[in-house]
Amino acid sequence: MKLSKSKVAPANRFGWVLGFLCAVMLQTTDAYAASPLEGRWDLTVTINGQPLPSWLEVRHSGHKTLIGQFTGTSGSARPISEVHVEGNSFWFAIPPQWESGTANLQVKGKLEGDKLTGTLISSEGQTYEWVGVRAPSLRRTEKIVWGKPVKLLQNNSLDGWKASGENQWIVKDGVLINPKSGSNLVTEAVYDDFKLNLEFRVPKGSNSGVYLRGRYEVQITDSHGMEPALDQLGAIYGFLMPVSMSAKAAGEWQSMEVTLTGRLVTVVLNGVTIICNQEIPGITGGAIDSHEGNPGPLMIQGDHGAVDFRNIVITPARVQ
Repeated sequence: MKLSKSKVAPANRFGWVLGFLCAVMLQTTDAYAASPLEGRWDLTVTINGQPLPSWLEVRHSGHKTLIGQFTGTSGSARPISEVHVEGNSFWFAIPPQWESGTANLQVKGKLEGDKLTGTLISSEGQTYEWVGVRAPSLRRTEKIVWGKPVKLLQNNSLDGWKASGENQWIVKDGVLINPKSGSNLVTEAVYDDFKLNLEFRVPKGSNSGVYLRGRYEVQITDSHGMEPALDQLGAIYGFLMPVSMSAKAAGEWQSMEVTLTGRLVTVVLNGVTIICNQEIPGITGGAIDSHEGNPGPLMIQGDHGAVDFRNIVITPARVQ
């Protein structure tokens, strides 16, 4: 039976309108997603002649606004409510993180090719220059096998370690002791992908951390009885929060196993998996540098408080 035009036309009109709207949405999304500023950037800020690491992520919210997060030379990653863009220039501001600051931290930059340059005005009013490059994805495609475990504490000495300043660390009866706030401790050897096993003992109210490749801090703090948080035990500081809190009481020995391949990290605390194969977006505050594509040392934070470690063993990965 032949259909009349009056019965066919509404369906055709609906299909045409739906197709038009879909095309517009796709064009709008594609055009906005192509913003060259979006992505993760490894920054280096020069302060008093010294290069210090920083990090920036820019992404879109909806179809009109760029947002992101920013890690300064210290502290945790901070949210950016809006990244303002004009041509190839951009700027954003975030509230001060520390009580000493009274004004917003301001970052201004320019995109040239695949590099960023700009200035940072601290919450105290000082202006510093910085440069940035795109952060590597660090996605592993080769099959990884584990090599021979390496004991990082031997002979009751600090052989294989160096302090970031005047050393206050000591080794006694196989225990690495940080008796007071002072310098960080860094391995002389560098590592790429690895498994790390260690035991630690943190006094009540104290705070430390272990930096993977010297760039990603696994938080160590007195967190017994607390809820999981981005700044509590087992967290990748400011980025990844544990799914549960398996901390023991202050003063007790605790165990931790950390597996790092590329950006993917798994953390097991006292036999409980609290972070499972999650991606670390970027460097955490206090990192040794922002060169994420390079191997790096193990760094133990010693500038916050007292902490003890023992049985530190690292098992490097190798490509099969």
